[in-house]
Amino acid sequence: MATTVGSESTFEDLVRNLIRLEHDAIAAYESSVARLSDSAFSGQVEAFRQDHLQHLDVLQDMARAGGFDVPAEGDMKQLLTTGKIALADLMGDKAILKAMKTNEDDTVTAYERASTHADARPESKAFFDKALADERRHREWMEQTAAAL
Repeated sequence: MATTVGSESTFEDLVRNLIRLEHDAIAAYESSVARLSDSAFSGQVEAFRQDHLQHLDVLQDMARAGGFDVPAEGDMKQLLTTGKIALADLMGDKAILKAMKTNEDDTVTAYERASTHADARPESKAFFDKALADERRHREWMEQTAAAL
């Protein structure tokens, strides 16, 4: 499912939707770590989850500094991101990693858009660029690892 995150008209809405997206991603990562049978894969996915937790912390600080409401959880998309993982679990690690790769497609798109958002301040743009690099790294690992299985 393609995301619309990053195409918001206001910086406030952008930050709030990125927070929700990170909550959704963290839930999918938690589900994946619990379902992967290869402990090396679980360990790497857990390291990526830590990146998402760090992104969430920065975004929450950004929202508080801007006086924005801070969403405490994801949105209905969380059911889709974690549901894909649960279904993929029926077919093994390769399918789980492929499902996670599709989730990363959304986070990459969101941070690509965020990094060029008209209202992005220099400090927020620097964070969006860093998060984008993390998301691309996550996606590449999932794609390459699944292809090798």
